[in-house]
Amino acid sequence: MTPVQAGEQADIRGVLIQLAGARLLLPNATIAEVLAYAPPEPIDSAPDWLLGRMRWRGWQLPLVAFAQLAGLADERAGLGSKVVVLKAVGGNPKTPYFAMLTQGFPRLVTVSNEGLVLDPEGGALPLGVHARVLHNDNSAFVPDLEAIEGMIQVALAQAA
Repeated sequence: MTPVQAGEQADIRGVLIQLAGARLLLPNATIAEVLAYAPPEPIDSAPDWLLGRMRWRGWQLPLVAFAQLAGLADERAGLGSKVVVLKAVGGNPKTPYFAMLTQGFPRLVTVSNEGLVLDPEGGALPLGVHARVLHNDNSAFVPDLEAIEGMIQVALAQAA
Protein backbone atom coordinates (compact mmCIF):
# COMPACT_ATOMS: atom_id res chain seq x y z
CA MET A 1 0.00 0.00 0.00
CA THR A 2 1.41 3.40 -0.91
CA PRO A 3 1.26 6.35 1.45
CA VAL A 4 -1.37 9.00 0.77
CA GLN A 5 0.11 11.96 -1.10
CA ALA A 6 -0.64 15.56 -0.12
CA GLY A 7 -4.03 16.58 -1.53
CA GLU A 8 -5.21 12.97 -1.88
CA GLN A 9 -7.83 11.48 0.37
CA ALA A 10 -7.59 7.91 1.62
CA ASP A 11 -10.46 5.48 1.30
CA ILE A 12 -12.65 5.29 4.39
CA ARG A 13 -14.79 2.51 5.77
CA GLY A 14 -18.47 3.21 5.55
CA VAL A 15 -21.68 1.44 6.40
CA LEU A 16 -24.76 1.12 4.20
CA ILE A 17 -27.89 0.90 6.31
CA GLN A 18 -31.15 -0.30 4.77
CA LEU A 19 -34.29 1.54 5.85
CA ALA A 20 -37.87 1.34 4.68
CA GLY A 21 -37.63 2.81 1.17
CA ALA A 22 -34.04 4.11 1.34
CA ARG A 23 -30.40 3.48 2.24
CA LEU A 24 -28.16 5.55 4.49
CA LEU A 25 -24.41 5.84 4.09
CA LEU A 26 -22.47 6.60 7.27
CA PRO A 27 -18.82 6.51 8.28
CA ASN A 28 -18.13 3.28 10.14
CA ALA A 29 -16.65 5.31 13.02
CA THR A 30 -20.11 6.69 13.91
CA ILE A 31 -21.47 3.24 14.79
CA ALA A 32 -20.99 2.00 18.34
CA GLU A 33 -22.92 -1.28 18.06
CA VAL A 34 -25.59 -3.16 16.12
CA LEU A 35 -28.29 -4.89 18.18
CA ALA A 36 -31.31 -7.08 17.59
CA TYR A 37 -34.53 -5.07 17.79
CA ALA A 38 -36.48 -5.11 21.04
CA PRO A 39 -39.56 -2.95 21.59
CA PRO A 40 -38.55 0.34 23.24
CA GLU A 41 -40.19 1.99 26.23
CA PRO A 42 -42.74 4.45 24.73
CA ILE A 43 -42.40 8.20 25.26
CA ASP A 44 -45.71 9.99 25.84
CA SER A 45 -46.45 12.83 23.39
CA ALA A 46 -43.39 12.03 21.23
CA PRO A 47 -43.57 12.39 17.43
CA ASP A 48 -44.22 9.13 15.54
CA TRP A 49 -40.58 8.95 14.36
CA LEU A 50 -39.34 8.82 17.97
CA LEU A 51 -40.22 5.22 18.75
CA GLY A 52 -39.25 5.34 22.43
CA ARG A 53 -36.26 4.74 24.68
CA MET A 54 -34.15 1.62 24.89
CA ARG A 55 -31.59 0.57 27.47
CA TRP A 56 -28.01 0.11 26.34
CA ARG A 57 -24.94 -0.13 28.58
CA GLY A 58 -26.51 1.96 31.33
CA TRP A 59 -27.88 4.61 28.96
CA GLN A 60 -31.49 5.35 27.99
CA LEU A 61 -31.20 5.88 24.23
CA PRO A 62 -33.85 7.52 22.07
CA LEU A 63 -34.78 5.18 19.19
CA VAL A 64 -35.43 6.93 15.88
CA ALA A 65 -37.25 5.65 12.78
CA PHE A 66 -35.27 7.73 10.26
CA ALA A 67 -37.51 6.92 7.27
CA GLN A 68 -40.46 8.42 9.17
CA LEU A 69 -38.48 11.41 10.39
CA ALA A 70 -37.40 12.19 6.82
CA GLY A 71 -40.87 11.55 5.39
CA LEU A 72 -39.61 8.71 3.19
CA ALA A 73 -41.81 5.85 4.42
CA ASP A 74 -43.82 4.57 7.36
CA GLU A 75 -41.18 2.52 9.13
CA ARG A 76 -41.99 -0.08 11.76
CA ALA A 77 -39.96 -2.90 13.21
CA GLY A 78 -40.44 -6.33 11.74
CA LEU A 79 -38.73 -9.66 11.27
CA GLY A 80 -35.01 -9.02 10.80
CA SER A 81 -35.08 -5.45 12.10
CA LYS A 82 -31.93 -4.25 13.83
CA VAL A 83 -30.99 -1.23 15.91
CA VAL A 84 -27.84 0.72 15.17
CA VAL A 85 -26.37 2.61 18.13
CA LEU A 86 -24.78 5.80 16.82
CA LYS A 87 -22.21 8.02 18.49
CA ALA A 88 -23.68 11.49 18.84
CA VAL A 89 -21.64 14.25 17.22
CA GLY A 90 -23.36 17.21 18.89
CA GLY A 91 -21.25 17.19 22.03
CA ASN A 92 -24.09 16.92 24.58
CA PRO A 93 -22.62 14.87 27.48
CA LYS A 94 -26.13 13.82 28.60
CA THR A 95 -26.83 12.16 25.25
CA PRO A 96 -23.60 10.77 23.79
CA TYR A 97 -25.52 8.12 21.78
CA PHE A 98 -28.83 7.56 20.04
CA ALA A 99 -30.29 4.57 18.23
CA MET A 100 -31.78 4.11 14.77
CA LEU A 101 -34.11 1.39 13.52
CA THR A 102 -32.83 -0.48 10.44
CA GLN A 103 -34.19 -3.16 8.17
CA GLY A 104 -31.57 -5.88 8.34
CA PHE A 105 -27.91 -5.90 9.21
CA PRO A 106 -25.81 -2.91 8.03
CA ARG A 107 -23.25 -3.64 5.30
CA LEU A 108 -19.61 -2.55 5.61
CA VAL A 109 -18.33 -0.81 2.44
CA THR A 110 -15.19 0.98 1.28
CA VAL A 111 -15.82 4.57 0.25
CA SER A 112 -13.36 6.07 -2.23
CA ASN A 113 -13.27 9.40 -4.04
CA GLU A 114 -13.99 7.65 -7.34
CA GLY A 115 -16.85 5.54 -5.98
CA LEU A 116 -18.80 8.36 -4.29
CA VAL A 117 -20.51 11.20 -6.17
CA LEU A 118 -23.43 13.50 -5.52
CA ASP A 119 -26.61 12.06 -7.04
CA PRO A 120 -27.32 14.01 -10.26
CA GLU A 121 -31.08 13.54 -9.70
CA GLY A 122 -30.73 16.32 -7.11
CA GLY A 123 -33.96 17.85 -5.94
CA ALA A 124 -34.97 18.90 -2.46
CA LEU A 125 -33.42 16.88 0.33
CA PRO A 126 -35.64 15.19 2.90
CA LEU A 127 -35.60 16.36 6.51
CA GLY A 128 -32.49 15.16 8.35
CA VAL A 129 -30.50 14.52 5.17
CA HIS A 130 -27.17 16.19 4.43
CA ALA A 131 -26.75 14.86 0.87
CA ARG A 132 -28.04 12.38 -1.69
CA VAL A 133 -25.14 10.37 -3.14
CA LEU A 134 -24.33 7.53 -5.47
CA HIS A 135 -21.96 4.99 -3.97
CA ASN A 136 -20.77 2.66 -6.71
CA ASP A 137 -23.99 3.48 -8.62
CA ASN A 138 -26.23 2.74 -5.61
CA SER A 139 -28.31 5.66 -4.34
CA ALA A 140 -28.04 6.52 -0.65
CA PHE A 141 -28.67 9.40 1.73
CA VAL A 142 -25.99 10.85 3.98
CA PRO A 143 -27.86 11.80 7.15
CA ASP A 144 -27.28 15.07 8.97
CA LEU A 145 -26.55 13.52 12.37
CA GLU A 146 -26.21 16.85 14.16
CA ALA A 147 -29.61 18.01 12.89
CA ILE A 148 -31.18 14.68 13.88
CA GLU A 149 -29.71 15.01 17.38
CA GLY A 150 -31.23 18.49 17.60
CA MET A 151 -34.65 17.17 16.55
CA ILE A 152 -34.38 14.42 19.17
CA GLN A 153 -33.54 16.97 21.89
CA VAL A 154 -36.49 19.17 20.92
CA ALA A 155 -38.88 16.19 20.80
CA LEU A 156 -37.71 14.90 24.20
CA ALA A 157 -38.03 18.38 25.75
CA GLN A 158 -41.57 18.80 24.38
CA ALA A 159 -42.59 15.31 25.55
CA ALA A 160 -41.30 15.94 29.10
